[in-house]
Order: sequence, then C-alpha cells, then structure tokens
Amino acid sequence: MQHRIRIITWLLAACVLGINGFQAYWLCSTYRLTTAQFDRAAHDALVATVQQQLIAGVEDLKTQGFDLIVSGTNGPRVGPRRLVYASSVTVIPKDVSHQEAVSIGRHLARITIDDWRSGTHLSLPTLTHVYRRQLGQRGLDSVAVLDTFSIRPAGPPPGQSASSAGPLARFPRPTPPVLLNPKHALYVRAHLPAPTWYLWQRLGGLLGGSVLLLVLTSGCFGLVWHTMGAQRKLAEAKNDFINNMTHELKTPLTTVSAAVETLERFGLQADPAKVQTYFHIARTELRRLSDLVDKVLTIATKEQQALVLHPEPVHPAELVQAAVRRHQLHAGKPVHFELDLAPTDVVQADRLHLAGVINNLIDNAIKYSKERVTITVRSRRTAGGWQLTVQDDGVGIASGYQAAVFDRFFRVPTGNLHPVKGFGLGLYYVRQVVERHGGRIAVRSELGRGSAFTVWLPLP
Repeated sequence: MQHRIRIITWLLAACVLGINGFQAYWLCSTYRLTTAQFDRAAHDALVATVQQQLIAGVEDLKTQGFDLIVSGTNGPRVGPRRLVYASSVTVIPKDVSHQEAVSIGRHLARITIDDWRSGTHLSLPTLTHVYRRQLGQRGLDSVAVLDTFSIRPAGPPPGQSASSAGPLARFPRPTPPVLLNPKHALYVRAHLPAPTWYLWQRLGGLLGGSVLLLVLTSGCFGLVWHTMGAQRKLAEAKNDFINNMTHELKTPLTTVSAAVETLERFGLQADPAKVQTYFHIARTELRRLSDLVDKVLTIATKEQQALVLHPEPVHPAELVQAAVRRHQLHAGKPVHFELDLAPTDVVQADRLHLAGVINNLIDNAIKYSKERVTITVRSRRTAGGWQLTVQDDGVGIASGYQAAVFDRFFRVPTGNLHPVKGFGLGLYYVRQVVERHGGRIAVRSELGRGSAFTVWLPLP
C-alpha cells in the first residue's frame, strides 16, 4: 500500500511539473515572438516614414515654382544644374520638339535625384512626427525618439543633427537603421521605451490563464497529497485500532475461557466458594467486554448524530474534586494531585459531558505516566471565558503526533506493544464536547517531561 502511494505521488508530481514546465516554455516562446513582432512593427513604421517623406519631397517638386533655362535649338546646349525656388515661371513654348521634351524630363529627374541624395529636404522633427503617427496606426506606443548617424567619420550634413545621448537613455530599445541620405551615408533609427504595455496587452490574458492553470493544478496536487496523507493516517489509525481492539477483546475472552475450563474440569463438586469466584470473574469480564462494544457503538452513533447538550450553571471545581476522589481510589499507582481552583467560578455547560471531559483528561494523565505521577489541575477566568488546565509529568507526546491526538481512533503508535488499554476515543470525545460548547482545547507536551491540556469555555 505504501509503495503504491509513493508511486502515485511521484506520478502526480511529474504531471504537475510537466504541465508547469510546458506552460513556462510556451509563455517564454510567446514572449519572444511578441517581442520580435514589436521590433518588426517598429522598424516597418520607420521604413514607411522615410519612404513617405521621400515621396512627399518629390511630389513637392511638381507644385513649387522654379526657373528653367533651356538652351536654344541653334546655340550650344546648356543643361540645367540646379533647382532655383522662385516666384516666377518661364513657360516653355508648346511647339517644342519631342526630343527636347525628353531631354528636359531627364534633366529634371537627375535634379530630383541629386536633391534626394543631398537629403536637405528631410528634417528630423518632421520625420519624428510622422514616425509617431505610424506607430499609433500599428498599435504601438507613440513615444519614440529618432537618431541620425553616419557610417563615415564625416560630420552631419547641413540642416541635420544627431540626437544627444542623454535623452536616449530613457529609450533603450533601438530599431535597425534605415538609409536616409546615400550621399553622406546618413542613417536614421528610432529609439523606443521598453514595450511593457504592448506585451501586457497581448500577453496579459495568456499570463493570467497560465497562472490560474498553475494554481489549479498545484491546488489539486496539494489536495490529492493531503487526501492521501489523511488516508495513510486513517489506515495507520485503523490498524492500531484493530490491534488494540483485538488485545482488549482477547483479554476478557481468555479470562472467561479459563474460568469456564476450570469449572468444566472440576465440575459442580468443587468448592462452592471457588465456583462463585469463577462465576464472578466470568461475569466481570463479560460485562467489561459488553462495555467495550457499547463504547465503540456509542462513538459510532454520536458520529452520525449531533451531540445534544443540556446547559446549566455548573461549578467546575465540584466536578474536578469528584473526579480526583474517584481516580485516587482506582488509580492503581501512587497519584499526587495539586489543585488550584476557584470554587466560586460558574460556567454554563452540560454537567454530564463536562464531567466526562475532566475525567478523560485526568484518566489519560494517570495512564500515560510512570510508576508515580503528579497531576496539577488549575482553573481561572480569562478574557471572556473560563480556562481549565490538566498538567502531568508523564511520558509526554512527540511533537509529530500532538496535532492528531484529538482524532478519532488515534493513538500514539507503539507497535505491537499495548502497555495502555484504550481505543483512541477519549480525547476525540473531549474535543467534540468542548467544541459543542463553543470552546477550544490545546495540548502542550514534551516527550519524556509530561503534557498539559488546556480547555477554554466561553462565559455567558
């Protein structure tokens, strides 16, 4: 059984670790993919910005006025050298030949290319404004800074200036550079802040679902682990109960069998006094056997039915003194009681069950002790309640078992030895009664030095 539980536990642990590992790998892969998508979108936005501005510069040439000096048909050919922005326009005659028109178009294209290569018509603030608009269209954070640089050790061309390194410290994520000016080998790149909000928007739901799945699987594993532990403890308690029950039942049966065998061997002709003695022994053991069975049945019945209380004003000191007198007569060993009671204390409790609680605590203190025992019983009022402590100098309880001593059928494991008779029902009954009164019970014990059980009941 223990081997099967161990195998199931390891399999469950492997399943939980596998699920959590797969979730972690999937989240990391999704994070890397989303980050790459962010970088690609930021770079595409920069490329689109540069292309848009270059095209816009070419379009401006169609609408802006300029003087174009064309060579005559008979004179030497003079090609246009530059664009001169002016308010006047020289009109070309309509009867110009097709060859001359083509020549003019080629010169205009060359001038346009030279103007683009010089890069003087692109300004960094304009690029930044357009780039931020492109980022917004792609759902990215529009906060960005553009920076220009040259791959040659030449200064920037007129009208262009690189951003200072200071502001870029706030934007640690640069994009790949985009060619801005081929003539001067000038490039532009964007610097963006960490994409925290972008990643949160796209991964927040996945992360929340993964965390929820992790909590559910870990919780289920913990619940199964706890259940298996409880089942293991229950199995141990059951085996211990069966061993104790067998021992307790075997003793009276053996005694009765010996008495009956003696009567059969000697017959009714034996001494009548001895016959009566044997009959008395048989009746006593049978009564004890009946009490054992009744006790088990009573506990089983009380487990199915709620414990019914009949509260009344009770002086606990009287119940303690009565229990002390009874146990001094039947202890079977030297017992010394030290009482520190307040005779005027009154609690609202069920007299019968409260007496049962006190008797069980004192009985345990006597049974789980050495050849002689000193038992201290103290009571006092506390904030909103009344407290009773039963302390002994007996064998004590190991710390690993203290939380389970109030469980039904639980007894501290002793193997096949049964130095103390019982079924592990006394402290279970004590806890049931105390909790039904709205109180609580606690144990403080040290192995080899004794135990102290403290009962607290609320006052009306």
